Amino acid sequence: MTAPLAPVTLLTDQARTRLHELTVIDVRTPGEYASGHLPGALNIPLDRIRRALPEIRHAAERGEVLVVCASGARSENACGLLAEQGIPAATLAGGTSAWAAAGHDLEQPAARDTRAGWSMERQVRFTAGALVLVGIVLGLLVHPAFQILSAGVAGGLVFSALTDTCGMAILLGKLPHNRPGAADFDAALSALRSR
Repeated sequence: MTAPLAPVTLLTDQARTRLHELTVIDVRTPGEYASGHLPGALNIPLDRIRRALPEIRHAAERGEVLVVCASGARSENACGLLAEQGIPAATLAGGTSAWAAAGHDLEQPAARDTRAGWSMERQVRFTAGALVLVGIVLGLLVHPAFQILSAGVAGGLVFSALTDTCGMAILLGKLPHNRPGAADFDAALSALRSR
C-alpha cells in the first residue's frame, strides 16, 4: 500500500507567480464561481469531483493542480479526496477570499447572470437564521414544540463547527441555482482533458 500524498498549501503570492503553469480547479458552486474566480480557473463543484477524477488525473499528469474555494475548507476536502486517489494537488491558503484581499484580480464570466451570486457561507447563514426565526415564531404562536426546530438548527451549527463540515451547505449545494449546467460541467471536463 502506498503512503497517502502529503497536502500542499500555496500562499496567494506563490500561486500568483505560478498561475500560468497551474491547472486551477474551483470547487465552489456555480453561483459562487460566477461572482469571481481566479483567472483561468475551471469550475468543478466539490460534489462533482468524483465524476471528474479521470480528467483531473489527466491534468495532474501534465502539470500541477491547484484547488481553490472561498476560504480553503472545501478545497482541503477536495485535495484529501484527490490524495486518496493518488492525484497530487495543492490548495490555496485562504481561498479566493485571501486572493482578493491580497489585491489580485478575480475573473467573472463574460455572459454572467445579472443576479448576484451568494457565497455558500451566506446561503447557510440565511437559511439557518430563517429556520431559527420560524421555529421561534411558530413556537410562540402555534405550539411550543416548534422550538425544537430552532434547537435542531443550533445543534447542527455546533456540530458543523466542531467537525468542520456543513450538512446544510451540502443540501443547499444541490439546489438548481448552485448546480452547474450540463454544458458548463462538460466544458470544464473538456478543458481538463486538453491540458
